[in-house]
Amino acid sequence: MNENNETSHRCAGSRPARPLVLCAGMAVVDFMFRVDRFPSPSTKAMAREFFVTGGGNAANATIAITRLGGRARFCGPVGDDEFGQRVLYGLLKEGVDIGGAQHVKGAPTSVSGIFVDPAGERLLTTRRAQALEKAPPPDDCARLIEGVDALLADNHFPDFVLPICRAARERNLPVVLDVDKPATEAADPLLALASHAIFSAEALRAAAAIGDLAAALERASTFCRGFVAATDGAAGALWHDGHALRRQEAFAVNAVDTLGAGDVFHAAFVLALAEGRAEAEALRFASAAAALKCARFGGIVGAPARADVEQLLMKS
Repeated sequence: MNENNETSHRCAGSRPARPLVLCAGMAVVDFMFRVDRFPSPSTKAMAREFFVTGGGNAANATIAITRLGGRARFCGPVGDDEFGQRVLYGLLKEGVDIGGAQHVKGAPTSVSGIFVDPAGERLLTTRRAQALEKAPPPDDCARLIEGVDALLADNHFPDFVLPICRAARERNLPVVLDVDKPATEAADPLLALASHAIFSAEALRAAAAIGDLAAALERASTFCRGFVAATDGAAGALWHDGHALRRQEAFAVNAVDTLGAGDVFHAAFVLALAEGRAEAEALRFASAAAALKCARFGGIVGAPARADVEQLLMKS
């Protein structure tokens, strides 16, 4: 980890009043079923509740950012169907700038089917069209990031977000990479571009080829250029401060739905960086925001307001 603190240069005096964060990557429609138990093969499970909402790492993050007091711009490929219109309309209602959305002609928008059990754990499957994965990146990435204070990119469409990350790095902006795709490899060029890489536990183990999460994070610190962390559900977040591993404990809540918690975490983290906070403080802010999301059913609909997060931080 060679450049751990390279984007912690913003001082409080130059902190944007309402930072603008560009979120690049995936948008989907989530079909959520609240069940008493996950269905087993060849069985039926009745749903106690059904909910349709927008989803996807980048799209969810934009909503979380606006609710936390920031400004957000979405950039990502969406289908030219009714679902695509629904996703973008949902973002507009939350005050998100959708000027970077790219409609892919003839492609269906990605959809996910999600089961949520009483403990808040989820079982998820996603259908994503190949045409979306092959969508070309924006023609003018430099223009896309004009006025932006930080970039959050997920790695579900790596070829799409790569030039956006390059453009942001050329401007010395914080580039936070949501490493969620399990097939991520250590040689992934996005990892070399990111100033901050935050892995899911599954993606970290796959990228490092190590089962133990702490050992995997140590390994990741050797092939990532900047700050490295991993989210681990109720166990909190593990991160490397440049010298040793540290843990941000999760905030205790009555979890009813973990869907979208990781997206809220990444959104809160990148917003905190854009506000000039150091990584440790940003992780605490992100952990509080993600915990509050877990206490509310409905995927990203349960993303918390800034006042609620600050209240939890004051109590803890």
